Amino acid sequence: MQEILMFVMAGCPHCRLAHKLMDELLEEHPGWKDIPVRVVDERREAALADSYDYYYVPSYYVNGKKVHEGHAEKADVEAVYRAALGETAGV
Repeated sequence: MQEILMFVMAGCPHCRLAHKLMDELLEEHPGWKDIPVRVVDERREAALADSYDYYYVPSYYVNGKKVHEGHAEKADVEAVYRAALGETAGV
């Protein structure tokens, strides 16, 4: 199981939606609560954010690979969790 690295920005409506979808998925899959998630505010941790290749938030990385970038639907967020479990590869 790998850590999920999620880049967000304060006030981002897509980031709020992504957090809501993550909460829904954790209710549906309680075992996924053990997957570590590190949420990085790109403004507060600019040096870290600048070291990753993305433009839109939220952006998700697993094991250094981008799994999703930008507006996310539930299936996109589910794919992030599955990537952290080693079930899929990043893009």
